Amino acid sequence: MATEAQGAEHAAESGGLVFHPMDQFIVKPLFPQHSEVASVSTSDLNGVLSTGETVPLSLQQIESFQSGKEVIVNLFDAGLQKLYWFTPTNAALWMAIAVLAIIVLLVMGSSRRAVVPSRMQSIAELAYGFVHKMVVDICGKEGVKFFPYVMTLFMFIVSANFLGLLPLSFSTTSHFAVTVVLALLVFLSVTILGFVKNGAAFLGLFWVSSAPLPLRPILAVIELISYFVRPVSHSIRLAGNLMAGHAVIKVFAGFAALTVVSPVSVLAITAMYGLEVLVAFIQAYVFTILTCVYLKDALHPSH
Repeated sequence: MATEAQGAEHAAESGGLVFHPMDQFIVKPLFPQHSEVASVSTSDLNGVLSTGETVPLSLQQIESFQSGKEVIVNLFDAGLQKLYWFTPTNAALWMAIAVLAIIVLLVMGSSRRAVVPSRMQSIAELAYGFVHKMVVDICGKEGVKFFPYVMTLFMFIVSANFLGLLPLSFSTTSHFAVTVVLALLVFLSVTILGFVKNGAAFLGLFWVSSAPLPLRPILAVIELISYFVRPVSHSIRLAGNLMAGHAVIKVFAGFAALTVVSPVSVLAITAMYGLEVLVAFIQAYVFTILTCVYLKDALHPSH
């Protein structure tokens, strides 16, 4: 790790661009703690804090310290500041921004209810009609009562996806901690609804009555396994696609410092960014439509 840090410092000092493909996905505290370095161990280029804990220093910090200048170390980057469940982080900030964006669009944007809608009202009405039609087409009129939940899921995911495309932002939906919770909420909600509405008849979802009798037990096991795999595929699909696209953009950006390939790198970044805009919407759509399919299974479990 020290070698990588030294290499990054050398690249930065020589005028090159330094990109870490995963830096947009690192959860950090909004208010990191800092401390002054008390002494330096030149054997392993480490700084020692007043508490006696060892912290890696960059070459620039080492040179500043040796020249008598004050050196301030970010304790979180040094691994000395821990994150707790109550620690305000960049992930929590950008999820709050996504919620605020939804409120601005759906509440404030449509508050006037103008006959000739504004741009924000048009977007809000399109989103409402799009999700409502999806729920009715897949689940039937019986599924309309669950429309608020499906609409909330879609708007949160699509807002977080698009916000993650902004420079210096944080992509919350590329984290499994977020997508797994969303997928588990859908899975548990659908399962509970299925048993509450249908009782033991909900187990008919796993019994393929149209198949030959000898194959039905085997198919029932396969259906049962596939049912419990749903939250896994539901969450990995969303997080994986967003994480991969953002990481590829960062990799292409790292080549922009090379004069020979910089035009190709810029074109590749532009193309990938356009693709990511499309992926941001498609992944929200896929997550929502699968939620509707699972909801339909709970409402009508028989094969």
